[in-house]
Amino acid sequence: MKSPRRTRVLRAAVIAILLTLAGGVLAAPAQAAAYRYWGYFHLTKGAWAFAATGPAQAVPADGAVEGWRFAVADESSVRTPRATPTFAALCAGAAAKAGSKRVGLVLDFGRPADSADATTPPAPKATCVTVPEKATGADILVAGGATLRIDKTLDCAIDGWPATGCGDPVAHVSAAAASPDTKITIAVPKASAASPTGKSAGASSTGSRGLVLGGAGAIVLVALLGLAAWRRGRDATSD
Repeated sequence: MKSPRRTRVLRAAVIAILLTLAGGVLAAPAQAAAYRYWGYFHLTKGAWAFAATGPAQAVPADGAVEGWRFAVADESSVRTPRATPTFAALCAGAAAKAGSKRVGLVLDFGRPADSADATTPPAPKATCVTVPEKATGADILVAGGATLRIDKTLDCAIDGWPATGCGDPVAHVSAAAASPDTKITIAVPKASAASPTGKSAGASSTGSRGLVLGGAGAIVLVALLGLAAWRRGRDATSD
């Protein structure tokens, strides 16, 4: 039978190991400089705010404006869409209909510095869609004509941008990528009204059921990638 002293020593050792591992897990995300991903936003009182949930869970109201931005960012920086068109500007030609809602949609593909190889991204674009009242942010994205590349629960690409990668860590952020954004103007086309009974994200072959990166999603991605990196480092050290 183990002596009380030995039991206390073993218990202390286990606690020390757990604390060490916990410290490594918590510190790991901070060690990664940044991540390259699509962020999901809502326009609130004239300013972009991280979505509290993913697009498959968010149900914007009539008059809302949804925004997406591809960029390099870390926990301390926010890269929102660089244009803030109002609902009135986006949906001026869309009449209210019973059982449906009108939502503005802004897609900002970022700057060349945000891409992995400095390639010039597609031009930002904006539109207005009319969708069923219960349509989610994912449904709105599909109704706006976007094609998606999805990896498990993450929306990796919109309209083929980026061509590869999905929430990839960025070890070194270039000066250009770290530089402040410059506000831009996005041409506002005539509203494109999707049928209230049109396809939803769940019915589309390119539909988005991903959790995507709103505020919570970005934190989860950073934490998971950091944990994975820490585990790889630990395994390599123990070999």
